[in-house]
This record gives sequence, C-alpha cells and structure tokens, in this order.
Amino acid sequence: MTTIARPAFHIWLILIFLVIFCPLAIDLYLPAFVAMSDDLAVSEAKIQQTVSIFMLSVGLGQLIAGPLADRLGRKPIALIGITLYGLGGLLATYANDWPIMMAARVIQGFGACATFVACFSIVRDSFDGKKSGAIITYLNGIVCFIPALAPIFGAYLTQQFGWRANFLFLSLFAALGLILVSILFKETKPSDTVYEGHILDFRRFMPFVRHKQFMFNAAITMIGMSGILVFVTTVPGWIMIHLGKDMNEFTFWFTVNAVISIVASFIAPKWIKNHSRHALITGLTLFVISAVGLLLAKDIASPIAIMLPIFVASVGFSLSLGAAAGNALSPFAKQAGTASALIGVMQMSGAGFLAFLSQPLGLAAPERIALHLLALLPFCLALLSNKRQQYHPI
Repeated sequence: MTTIARPAFHIWLILIFLVIFCPLAIDLYLPAFVAMSDDLAVSEAKIQQTVSIFMLSVGLGQLIAGPLADRLGRKPIALIGITLYGLGGLLATYANDWPIMMAARVIQGFGACATFVACFSIVRDSFDGKKSGAIITYLNGIVCFIPALAPIFGAYLTQQFGWRANFLFLSLFAALGLILVSILFKETKPSDTVYEGHILDFRRFMPFVRHKQFMFNAAITMIGMSGILVFVTTVPGWIMIHLGKDMNEFTFWFTVNAVISIVASFIAPKWIKNHSRHALITGLTLFVISAVGLLLAKDIASPIAIMLPIFVASVGFSLSLGAAAGNALSPFAKQAGTASALIGVMQMSGAGFLAFLSQPLGLAAPERIALHLLALLPFCLALLSNKRQQYHPI
C-alpha cells in the first residue's frame, strides 16, 4: 500500500460527503419536533425516539457493514448505504404515523452506518496511523459545522415548506452523494484485505477486542463521545429551563462552542501528525480540567459557568478523538473496514449506553457531564506510565 502524502480534492470531497450523512440526519430536523408531534399526533418524547433509534441503527449496523466493506469493497458499501439513506428519507417524507417514521429512521440509520464505515475505511486505506489520525480530526472539524448550521437550515425548511421538507432534503442530498461517489470515487480496498467466515460470524471481532492498542484507543473514543452526547442532551434544558434563558441565548452559546470546535479541529491535525501521543495526552488532560471546572462552578447560575468548561472539553475532543481513532486503526491495514465498524459501534451504541447508565443517577447536567469526562483520567495516567507503548506506540 502506498501512503498518500496529501489527499486529492476528489478524495476530500468524497470523505466529506460520507462523514456528514450521519450528523445531518440528526441535526437537520431538530427544529421540526413540535410540528412533527402535532402532525403525527404523538408526544414529543416519541419524536425524540426517532433520534435514538437512528443512533442505535447506525451503531449496530456497523457490525455487518464493516465486514461487508472488507468483502465487497468501500465503494459498493458506500453506494448501498447512500441508497438506503435516501430511501429512508423518502419514507419519512411521506410517513403518516409514528411506526412508519420509526421504520424510516431505522432504514436511514443503516444507510448512515455504511457511509460511516466506508469513510473511515478509506482513510485507513489511504494513510498511515499518524496521518489517518490527522485526517480524522479534520473530518471531525467538518462534522462540527453540522450542529451549528443544520438546525438553522432545518428551521427555514420547516417554516417555509413544513417538516417533511427536511427529510426530502436528506433524500436529495443522498441523490447528489450517489452521483458523486459513482463518478469520482475509485476503490481503495487493498488487494491483501483479509475477509474470513460468514458475514454474521461476530467472532471476527475478537482479534480487535483482544488487542490492547485497539481497545484502549477505541474506549477513549467511546467515553469521549458519551461525554459529548450527555452535553448535547442535557445542556439545552440546563440553560433554558434551569437557568431560565431563552432560545436565542442558548443558540449563542451553542454556536460559540461549534466555532471553537471547528477552529480546534483544523489546528489539531498537524500536532497529531507529528506528536500523536502528546496530542492525545493533552486532549485527555483538557477533559479532566473541564470536569473539575464543571464541578467547581455547578452552583453558579450563569451559562458561562457550564459553557466555559465545555469550551475546554471541545478542544480536548479535537485533540484526542482523532489521535485515538487513528491509533486504534493503525495495526489493522488489512481489516480496516471491520476495525472501523467496531469503533463505530463503540462510538454510537456504546456511548449511548454509557449515557443511559448515568441518567438514573439524578445528577445535575454539570455533574453528569463531569462524570463522563473524569472516566478518561485512567487513560491519561496510563499514557504517562511505563506501559504507554502498549497502548499508543506512535
């Protein structure tokens, strides 16, 4: 395999399209929840479940999509995923009741999981461990644009054309992606890619589970993502209900955090490329600092008390998750699709499960976010220990 020094423009374009399918399908229609609830005659809590079932499908579907990417290739699995995504969007566009909407979101989730696997398999096919970590961080920076911009566009679509326009847009976006991938993308799967056994034989994941370097770094991505998930689900209520602020103020803080994440994700890759372990240690340290700040300021009745530590955590996220994901994938050049799938399962379903476990504890939003971030302290200490080469040799 030849390592590419710098991604060609068409590769960047394909990677960007593939990586934003998933977050776009979550963030675009958030402003339409109330309209959907009224039109489908269900509670808003049930509409919120359309996000949960989508994430579950994205996570679990990768157990199959990953091995398929190693068997069939990156391009076929990307095309299949985009097609399912578009069909799910069309079904959601014309859904007249909640069960059909849920089925549409399952289909869309399976489609998004395939684009996720294809994207990160292409990264691993094309770049070595350090470079892939930097590329993943760039992609994370691009993903950060979605929660900043998609709800604004979704609100416009809902106001002008109704909530169904959001899902129609997702289908049209899938059609564009299908054309671009079909025309521009050339298969990157290495000729020596290893694929063994039945597609549903999940024992194929055991070599990864037993691999210290993979599990250590994949666990970092999972726990870090759980902290981000808890932030996204709890901070809106904390600012608007607990602190009594309006939607405009929440939007302001949300946008500032998105800007910080974007800037950090475009600065971090160079450091990750040259000093991967140091970048990871710094990122984990920032998570811990953020957690301490959240606990110390939890009784201050101001948005800045929770958002300032979150800003610190967002920089930590940019430094740590790309470096960890790249290092987890680096030993598995011949099984990149399967390895990417397992990371995806841990990031989506695993992070969601961790967030679910902390929910019954009855913690306030700052305390709950801090709990997830502090769970990364042992990983930081391990990287500073004499055994660090086992976990992050780069």
